[in-house]
Amino acid sequence: MLTAFLNAWKIKELRNRLLFTALMIVLIRFASNIPCPGVDPLALKEYINSMSAANNSGLMGMIDLFSGGALTHFALGALGIMPYITASIIMQLLVPVLPALEKMQREGASGRQKISQYTRYLTIVVCLIQGTMVAAAMVNPSKIGLPQLPPGQTLFHGSASCFVPVTVLVITCTTMIFTWLGEQMTERGIGNGVSLIITINIVSRLPHSIIELVQMAMAGRTPDGTTFRPVQLLLLLVVFCAVTAATILLSQGYRRIPIQMVRKTVGKQMMGGSTYMPLKVNFANVMPIIFAGAILMLPEYLFQFMAQRTGAKVWITLATTFRQDGAGYLIAYGVLILLFCFFWVANQFNPIQIADNLKKEGAYIPGISPGQPTADFLDGAMTRVTAGGAVFLLVLALFPMFLYNSFKIPFMVAQFFGGTSLLIMVGVTLDTMSQLESHLTMRHYEGFLKSGRLRSRNGN
Repeated sequence: MLTAFLNAWKIKELRNRLLFTALMIVLIRFASNIPCPGVDPLALKEYINSMSAANNSGLMGMIDLFSGGALTHFALGALGIMPYITASIIMQLLVPVLPALEKMQREGASGRQKISQYTRYLTIVVCLIQGTMVAAAMVNPSKIGLPQLPPGQTLFHGSASCFVPVTVLVITCTTMIFTWLGEQMTERGIGNGVSLIITINIVSRLPHSIIELVQMAMAGRTPDGTTFRPVQLLLLLVVFCAVTAATILLSQGYRRIPIQMVRKTVGKQMMGGSTYMPLKVNFANVMPIIFAGAILMLPEYLFQFMAQRTGAKVWITLATTFRQDGAGYLIAYGVLILLFCFFWVANQFNPIQIADNLKKEGAYIPGISPGQPTADFLDGAMTRVTAGGAVFLLVLALFPMFLYNSFKIPFMVAQFFGGTSLLIMVGVTLDTMSQLESHLTMRHYEGFLKSGRLRSRNGN
């Protein structure tokens, strides 16, 4: 592997791409550590330290994770690239539903360019909504269910009427710049720019988590007072390796559907023969976890709001049940992940269209008649594959919560043992290494593996 990296440095084009990607990452991390105008850093730090670790869950915790802690510091990149991710997901869900968007997608490069432009417009709308939420939270955190500020204390300087619009404008502009930088990284760098930004922001929190684990082992207890010995640190290291290996299997796993193509001569080349269609085990990737976490943010805040207004015990009980460590939250989280796995496949995987394309190209699945029988076979095969992948994904998603609830491991540390963080890190790393290997093998250099080759998340 070291030889492959050294070979990559010898190729001028690849070296320039790597340097450009590194420069963009430095700029993004720099913007993620500069506070927004008007923020009182000392008051904000004191308030964040007083909050419970459970507040790291939900949509705000997800935004803070994807922004590399920029939301915690209320930096220029407080929203990170999350609004663009949200807009992209919405557009992906709307394309099969709206005939006009589906027609654009079939137009080829020009149609996809129009959809990308609409995604950018939608990103601005999402930025304005989320920016207003976080700016209002700085003025009055209790509006979104966070602990109330002590009387007379504020997290910003100046008046709220000036702070809120300026903050929304600044973080919206920063997010759009991040989006542009991500596109430039895709075009002129290595890997998918937007995915790399998210991954680097997640990895930026890893050193702090490692330091916290070592401090816990030296102190002999967790922040909650639970016993934590050095042997447990070694066990966690073994568990991390096992979970990472399982995540790689989930990301790379697929079922091969044999395809037989009619042989025909095109020019002087003979086309056709036997091939296969890969059906991914984890077709939805990390989307079900993101959807479930975002939706389950609402019940807790809603019940807390009702409990503050009415004081009724039923609302207090429901708010406690739907906290991150509550039984209601875990059950609903698991059910939603399973449902969203099948929903995403039903929305994005079109067996009828695939069957029609195979028929037009003169290809067929051995033993299955072309047309509707092929569509039914693909639908059944994908359903069975998705069922296994959904259960596997559910276990990975719940494992960090198991560590947090059962062993009192801080949530910021536990999130690296599965769930969104690990899936994104593994998937993006595999994609980037796959691109690097393609550049190396194209120039007759040895890749990362002596036999076989790395596969991206798309199966290529």
